[in-house]
Amino acid sequence: MPTNKNPRKAETAVSQHRQRQRRYRSGLTAERIAAFWLTLKGYRILGTRVRTPAGEIDLVAVRANRLAFVDVKRRANRQEAEAAVTARQRQRVRGAANLWLARNPRFQDRDICFDLVFLVPRQWPRHITNGL
Repeated sequence: MPTNKNPRKAETAVSQHRQRQRRYRSGLTAERIAAFWLTLKGYRILGTRVRTPAGEIDLVAVRANRLAFVDVKRRANRQEAEAAVTARQRQRVRGAANLWLARNPRFQDRDICFDLVFLVPRQWPRHITNGL
């Protein structure tokens, strides 16, 4: 049986794997909190972690005639959350939303919005309409 010649490399790989798992779980938790928050505001969640060839949409929600494609950011403070929303990310979400709408034509007559939900420790979630 071959032995690992560099134990530090193996430890680093394990550490990186654990960090990725923590970030993944943290992201899931943030999206659940955001979905709950939007539900309290009267939205119905149509999809979570919606994957398309153009990218992933964290949440798709509807309230009355408003269809929202929501990106969720969990950061240490509001400034970091705002800085995490890049032009490239905006394009990705818009492209994914167009593909979602093509697959779900019954929602095409709604008012389309691109929202953000920021989650910061010890603060209520912040829902920003048309923030993307």
